[in-house]
Amino acid sequence: MQEIWQLNEARTRSISPENPTGSRGAGGRATSGTGAHAARELGIGWKVSPSIDLPAGETIALVNVDGPGVLRHLWLTTDRSMLRLLTLRAYWDGEQDPSIDVPLGDFFCNGWDELALLDSDMVVVAPAGGLNSYWPMPFREHARVTLHNSGDRSVPVYYQATYDEQNVPDSAGYLHAQWRRSNPLGSPAIHTIVDGVHAHGRYVGTYLAIAPRAPRWWGEGEMKFFLDGDTDYPTICGTGTEDYFGGAWNFDIEGRYQTYSTAYLGLHQVLPRDQIYESEQRFGMYRWHIRDPICFERDLRVTLQALGWGDDGQYLPLVNADIATTALWYSQHLEQIE
Repeated sequence: MQEIWQLNEARTRSISPENPTGSRGAGGRATSGTGAHAARELGIGWKVSPSIDLPAGETIALVNVDGPGVLRHLWLTTDRSMLRLLTLRAYWDGEQDPSIDVPLGDFFCNGWDELALLDSDMVVVAPAGGLNSYWPMPFREHARVTLHNSGDRSVPVYYQATYDEQNVPDSAGYLHAQWRRSNPLGSPAIHTIVDGVHAHGRYVGTYLAIAPRAPRWWGEGEMKFFLDGDTDYPTICGTGTEDYFGGAWNFDIEGRYQTYSTAYLGLHQVLPRDQIYESEQRFGMYRWHIRDPICFERDLRVTLQALGWGDDGQYLPLVNADIATTALWYSQHLEQIE
């Protein structure tokens, strides 16, 4: 990370409903908006347009700016019950298909219907629904970030996107994020997190939302990274689900799941919290490969086994599990996704 005291040529800009273009000196000039009634005695410059209303079935461009630059921080809050019905998409440098295409909640590690707070370097979810992303998102010619409402009612959206106008080196990769859900998982009990990435890049993060739908411990499955031509067997193979997310021994301390949220990994959500080894529980966990990126030269595939324990002391494939994952990676070239 660049030292905070080190000066460079970057110029900071910020997009919000008060300054939709991010232009210099254009903030706080709105004359109409969702706060116009409250500010009617105060006039221009007094929180006239703090948010937008996103109608059902509609898409709004949160960011639509020319480059080069790097998106540094995205803050957003909305109706918390709609987090999986809103879809975040990002298009870099005029591409037709989005590099980021993820339900809003899952991008911010909130795939279930109850808000989970977390405190990490890359994603922060604060009371009472403040969604913050610190993933750097470089672009060279143009950046467009959209939010689509697939729900059946309008929602309020408060947002602010801060970016730097600066040169982007040739070696910089674009941020990609892909969401996949297996519900039910089926046989074999293997969930594909990402596949078909044909590029030079770095895998940098995983969010997992899982409902095992089987009693007893559910996290024996291994994370597998198939790199650069691997077929049947991976180059990188983990030792268990809780191990990959930095935990151990079933996340169990004295007969209770212990949640944690750290800079790079965590088990930040257990629903319901006061039970253990129950079939209908739901879990959320994340791991950011910031200090340990998974580097690949030409292709990448990532999978997760879903294994619990059977009555006979053997592994139990969790074929009825509900598994949703978000994979994040940077790649130098925009790749084709199968």
